[in-house]
Amino acid sequence: MGGRKSRGLPGRNILHKNTTLQNKTALQNTTIRCLLSLLCCALWGSAFPCIKIGYAWLDIETTGSQILFAGYRFFLAGVIVFIIACIAEKGIVKVQRKAIPHVLILGFFQTTVQYVFFYIGMAAITGTKGSIINASSSFVSIIIAHFAIKGDRLTFKKIIGCLLGLAGVVFINLNGIDGSFSFSGEGMIVICTIVYGACSVYTKKISHLTSPTALTAYQLLFGGALLIIVGFAGGGSISSFDTKSCILLLYMAVLSAAAFLIWTALLKYNPVSKITIFGCSIPVFGVIMSSLALGEQFWSVHTLCALACVSIGIIIANR
Repeated sequence: MGGRKSRGLPGRNILHKNTTLQNKTALQNTTIRCLLSLLCCALWGSAFPCIKIGYAWLDIETTGSQILFAGYRFFLAGVIVFIIACIAEKGIVKVQRKAIPHVLILGFFQTTVQYVFFYIGMAAITGTKGSIINASSSFVSIIIAHFAIKGDRLTFKKIIGCLLGLAGVVFINLNGIDGSFSFSGEGMIVICTIVYGACSVYTKKISHLTSPTALTAYQLLFGGALLIIVGFAGGGSISSFDTKSCILLLYMAVLSAAAFLIWTALLKYNPVSKITIFGCSIPVFGVIMSSLALGEQFWSVHTLCALACVSIGIIIANR
């Protein structure tokens, strides 16, 4: 038995290495990388109006209930990714012991901390404005990657792209839809943007420790569970679920599962700057979908100028 087993291992190892190499090559292909990055951003962009709609349908008004709503979404997303990972691995997906602390840290900051600020902030501002401010996470990632990841340095084109993108964010915030700024609204989104930008770099740093599916599943499960605990501790309660709100929650969980899974895989095999710069397209999708779903203002000079800045920024930085 031992001989047969030992003879079988090299073949399986070679097959695993070949599959990994094929995945790596595909995700590094320029066309595939761009299309998948834009798909993730489109999914995240659609979350902005969904959150506002969810608040209205479920009569969510308190901070505790907002955080609880986020917890349900991300824990369910973690369950979805976990099931996918188990099917792919043909068994319970596991992470190496040395990777566990890193997965928990990522889950705490990327899912729990980030979305505590995000959901509170989104309750106080429009989906359009929130999506554009949130785009600055791309530039935070690029700047942090310069100092944290060897070979992912800032270049003149990246700097110009960052400045254009940040100009768009500042433009829409100071002179945009209503010109207002509050710590409980825009300030919260800015904080979550910084946290997520740093987490993208951290994901890249630890991606070699485990598979993208395992990393995504467990960080979402852990972060989502913490959000549920925080929500309940803050007096949160959601009791008015019906068919349409359940479908909305399921959609939000699926989009989070798909986007985080694909994004994590892309970061594993590509430089941070080549992936996170596409985050500038999130406001494009967010503004359009908020306009369609919520009837928010879209065709204004300030909004279009801001979108133009972040769009030009992504093109220049990625050339």
